[in-house]
Amino acid sequence: MALFEEEMDSNPMVSSLLNKLANYTNLSQGVVEHEEHEEDSKRREVKSPRMGTFIGVYLPCLQNILGVILFLRLTWIVGAAGVLESFLIVSMCCTCTMLTAISMSAIATNGVVPAGGSYYMISRSLGPEFGGAVGLCFYLGTTFAGAMYILGTIEIFLTYISPSAAIIQAETAEGEAAAMLHNMRVYGTCTLALMATVVFVGVKYVNKLALVFLACVVLSILAIYAGVIKTAFDPPDIPVCLLGNRTLSRRGFDVCAKFHAANNGTVPTALWGLFCNTSMPNATCDEYFAQNNLTEIQGIPGVASGVLLDNLWSTYADKGALVERKGSLSVSVPEESRTSGLPYVLTDIMTYFTVLVGIYFPSVTGIMAGSNRSGDLRDAQKSIPTGTILAIVTTSFIYLSCIVLFGACIEGVVLRDKFGEALQGKLVIGMLAWPSPWVIVIGSFFSTCGAGLQSLTGAPRLLQAIARDGIIPFLQVFGHGKANGEPTWALLLTALICETGILIASLDSVAPILSMFFLMCYMFVNLACAVQTLLRTPNWRPRFRYYHWALSFLGMSLCLALMFICSWYYALVAMLIAGCIYKYIEYRGAEKEWGDGIRGLSLNAAHYALLRVEHGPPHTKNWRPQVLVMLSLDEEQRVKHPRLLSLTAQLKAGKGLTIVGSVLEGTYLDKHVEAQRAEENIRSLMGVEKTKGFCQLVVSSNLRDGMSHLIQSAGLGGMKHNTVLMAWPESWKQEDNTFSWKNFVETVRDTTAAQQALLVAKNVDLFPQNQERFSDGDIDVWWVVHDGGLLMLLPFLLRQHKVWRRCRMRIFTVAQVDDNSIQMKKDLQMFLYHLRISAEVEVVEMVESDISAFTYEKTLLMEQRSQMLKQMQLSKTEQEREAQLIHDRNTASHSVVVTRTQAPSTPDKVQMTWTKEKLIAEKYKNKEPGVSGFKDLFSLKPNQSNVRRMHTAVKLNGVVLSRSRGAQLVLLNMPGPPRNRQGDENYMEFLEVLTEGLDRVLLVRGSGREVVTIYS
Repeated sequence: MALFEEEMDSNPMVSSLLNKLANYTNLSQGVVEHEEHEEDSKRREVKSPRMGTFIGVYLPCLQNILGVILFLRLTWIVGAAGVLESFLIVSMCCTCTMLTAISMSAIATNGVVPAGGSYYMISRSLGPEFGGAVGLCFYLGTTFAGAMYILGTIEIFLTYISPSAAIIQAETAEGEAAAMLHNMRVYGTCTLALMATVVFVGVKYVNKLALVFLACVVLSILAIYAGVIKTAFDPPDIPVCLLGNRTLSRRGFDVCAKFHAANNGTVPTALWGLFCNTSMPNATCDEYFAQNNLTEIQGIPGVASGVLLDNLWSTYADKGALVERKGSLSVSVPEESRTSGLPYVLTDIMTYFTVLVGIYFPSVTGIMAGSNRSGDLRDAQKSIPTGTILAIVTTSFIYLSCIVLFGACIEGVVLRDKFGEALQGKLVIGMLAWPSPWVIVIGSFFSTCGAGLQSLTGAPRLLQAIARDGIIPFLQVFGHGKANGEPTWALLLTALICETGILIASLDSVAPILSMFFLMCYMFVNLACAVQTLLRTPNWRPRFRYYHWALSFLGMSLCLALMFICSWYYALVAMLIAGCIYKYIEYRGAEKEWGDGIRGLSLNAAHYALLRVEHGPPHTKNWRPQVLVMLSLDEEQRVKHPRLLSLTAQLKAGKGLTIVGSVLEGTYLDKHVEAQRAEENIRSLMGVEKTKGFCQLVVSSNLRDGMSHLIQSAGLGGMKHNTVLMAWPESWKQEDNTFSWKNFVETVRDTTAAQQALLVAKNVDLFPQNQERFSDGDIDVWWVVHDGGLLMLLPFLLRQHKVWRRCRMRIFTVAQVDDNSIQMKKDLQMFLYHLRISAEVEVVEMVESDISAFTYEKTLLMEQRSQMLKQMQLSKTEQEREAQLIHDRNTASHSVVVTRTQAPSTPDKVQMTWTKEKLIAEKYKNKEPGVSGFKDLFSLKPNQSNVRRMHTAVKLNGVVLSRSRGAQLVLLNMPGPPRNRQGDENYMEFLEVLTEGLDRVLLVRGSGREVVTIYS
């Protein structure tokens, strides 16, 4: 292993790595139950602790899925929707959870799932934004589930166990519903406080009672099946009283008759007193009561009675409607008499298909119970799929069979009687059970109570897991808890949210709320599986093989459909909450890289889009400046001109491509640390200036080559820059300037060769920052030559930004002596009109005049300076040549002495064209450089071409200054560098003269292709 000993610190040996992986635990770090000591945990590490599929996944899922809706609402759903539509509702919901379980199994078996369950799976598959949003939705769903279970517990207690325990009594029959809600609020709040205290004191007790609660559920279901079997040969005697076809509430009377025999005569019954004004036979009675007869039917006629056919179809009703039996004789009265105060069974809410879906769906949630316990399983990757899918199959069978059996055994009016008023206030499903109704009542009470405790235990831990991930800053406080890791603050928040659900007080109103949150969670589990499957990421290797992206997509679509079926406005609110959390995490949350599928999806989409983008130039209508910004750095790798990025942000406004490039001088091996630091500095400055784009830094042996490389190779495929933005080299006249004028001129030539536009910002440090606002002013465009219309487009783009929005755009063009100025102005105005650009237009006439002495003198000084620079550079070169000559002569003489046999022409070949006379002349020249070299500078005559160029620059500068001295920005055509490289330094002087006296100048050199068009 000596070959690898230097890398042992960063790359461990395989043996030690495998040992760490084998001992990996997927329990969340830091959360230790307070009843356990370190010795106990060490002792447990030795023995294999874990639970199998049946105890660890199957039973918890069974307990969470079967619950309050089965006992309190399923008979009513069957009565209202009919057997067929109820079957459809349950089938839809169970199919949704089954498809979600398949997707969840694939994700859960794709590596180790630490504690956190579904939140962990979604966040690691879809990224922190989706993970946080869906994690919080799942948390809210679990919390509202706790509220629903508590409300179910109180409803069972106040309606079926001890109705006399109600604190608030109704004075009239109309106020009973309101009084019941107030009682639910009072008892629910007390129960919540008690349960929260139990959870706070010790989760151990909740976990130990879980099996007791599960046993209650199983016994209750067995009692239902036993009762159904018993009805086949011995139906129970449960009479229901009907007046005509209307069901009567059997709370205020015993005998279902108008008169009964007493003392050899007939006397009115208690029922008579309820419908008539007196208890005398000649009293005035309700018209419907007088016209119709009272009959008694069996509430539970039994499975062999054939009542199933009557219950096949739906019987939806409005709120406050009478529960009527189809097929019974009824004499209708001309005008509907009063029903308030009479002992009729009325519907408490309006029923229709979508409402029932929303109320029923919570009864199939709870499929995540197994994955939430992944830390306690012996083999989570095997147990989670098997246990969850088996639990869903079992519960689906129970629900579907119960629908058919309830429809086959129980009379329709009894099914639609939600609170069992026709059965003297007894639980309908309890009356069906065997051996006693109390088996169901007590069993459902304890099971709902246990489910509420489980929700209050699980929800705070879920919130704690989200808070500890650090993706939502304002939730950080909920990551803390007691010394043992118990989530105290999270439990407090959970109790407060749960209290809002309890204050709603209606089970039927709370159920759709948690349906939304659970459906959203399940939808994103399916999306996560579909995305991972379609992307085919190398790490996507689930052990569970029976999944397909189409199944996940179907599950996702079904979840979305069910959300809008349940309640479209709740669905929109849930999506809005999730969307707000998503955007909050995106903008304010901590950045996390979890290798999530959304990032992979983005990469795939980018790859697909890049391949579709043509390599050729885009159509003129689609052209926009895709900018490569050339930044120069100081010795500490900080940006010299930050305002260049401000200008970029104002020009781009986040649209299109922006590449911020820079060059470091040296070799990459020596400079890679400085390069990283420089890149970090540039990225941080881009963040400050709100410049959206990419950073590309090149280390090159010299600046010239580095900039050329950037211009050639920046970008990818069709996403390449078409414009280069750089700052004017202010100190170009100084010899020690690293960014010399030669580099600048060569960069201008490179952009021209690459057919790219060039923008040069002069006095860039005077340009405005993004926070500044110009309240007034002009953006002046001096259009001298047409090079594609970029000069027109740039002010338009700048004025989209807040900094320049209030500035006016003025366009000046130059007319020669032969041009028609008036016609030029008309043509330019028409051109701008067709371009849909509003601007003031002015044509400036430049009259031919004699070349002034000032121009002549300025050209002369420029040429003298360039000649002096050449002489200084030449003298250095000559000194080097002389040293090389002496070395060559010495070498040649030595070789002549040693090898006399060689031909005498060898030294001449070594010296090449140098002769003795030339050597003396060179020595003399180097001794007196001032006499022969610099003396000639004062006898120079300026080049006529340079004089003409200088004349144009001086004249144009004067014209621009006369009109644009006070402009906020001046855009000017940038002339190209000379073809002859000898005049490069003169070119810089021309540009300096052209822009002299102006504050902010943007020199623009087009790419040679049209970038604006008048066509739509």
